[in-house]
Amino acid sequence: MPAAAQPPPGIADCHNDLLLACQHRRERGAADPFGDDWLPGLRAGGVVFQVLPIFTEEQFIGEGALRRTLEILELAREIAELHHRDVGIVESASDIDAIVGDGRIALLLALEGAEPVGSSLSMLETMWRLGVRLTSLTWNRRTMLADGVGETDTGGRLTSLGVEAVAEMERLGMVVDVSHLSSHGLAHLAEVATEPFVASHSSCRALCDHPRNLWDAELRIVAGSGGFVGINATGRFVAASGTPTIDQFVDHVEHAVANVGDGAVAIGADFIADLLDQVDPILGRQLLLRPGDIVHVEGLKSPADLALLAERMIDRFGPERAARIAGGNVLEFFRSRLPV
Repeated sequence: MPAAAQPPPGIADCHNDLLLACQHRRERGAADPFGDDWLPGLRAGGVVFQVLPIFTEEQFIGEGALRRTLEILELAREIAELHHRDVGIVESASDIDAIVGDGRIALLLALEGAEPVGSSLSMLETMWRLGVRLTSLTWNRRTMLADGVGETDTGGRLTSLGVEAVAEMERLGMVVDVSHLSSHGLAHLAEVATEPFVASHSSCRALCDHPRNLWDAELRIVAGSGGFVGINATGRFVAASGTPTIDQFVDHVEHAVANVGDGAVAIGADFIADLLDQVDPILGRQLLLRPGDIVHVEGLKSPADLALLAERMIDRFGPERAARIAGGNVLEFFRSRLPV
């Protein structure tokens, strides 16, 4: 009698800017952009856990960053209420099992860059109270806490305030995300951090030499802290030329696994096709890409495509290891890091 077919692994995606896309669509009159544009694809892709970062656009840098972030956090709550049968916001470890066990998608709120914090570290506790559980100190630009990868000539370490911010985040239980942090900043963070940190959406620089990717030694720093690396599917972070393929993306996964083991690698897809279409056609320059270099991985452009990725992961790693990388590692990490 043939063995029963192995069910596809549930996907935990560590980076999707869909909240920003939904905010723009709402501002243009769409009543339910999440339900119309995103929920069907998340379901089709087998996503069970989705990190939702809040990114500060250029026009809101300064005091506008906090107001914009509060607006988008409120939108996330409205989405969770409207679609309570399909999604739920994760604030504690028990929420993960309750939401996923109920067949819904667990949503974890995050900040992509600390612009909303500014120089007021008390805002970290405010963000915590509002449900934010993961925060990066920077995007590509400079913040008052650290320099991003777009600031390569400054030395790029954490500021004194940034060191204090790491300590405060660790006190709260908020996880530090090093994606977008400069190389010197990552090394500095490793010196001062006492809790695990993660790279939510970074690929392997040994395979594609882009400043947004991590060198092998940096992969090992992240994993050595007790964290994980979520592999990024932005086209030019996967391959320097041509049209990247889904198999090349899996090559990055395999390379990371070879360096840090299959218990410290995850998926941080960072789908930007819809973001560029709906939000900001010129955002590509800020991504450290030339306009002509904005390409997408063939077969991996949106959440629905994660179902195909799961199949390719099983082919490459086998069902058990694929399940860990595709979702299990992230679920276990946040079960262990979030309050009970």
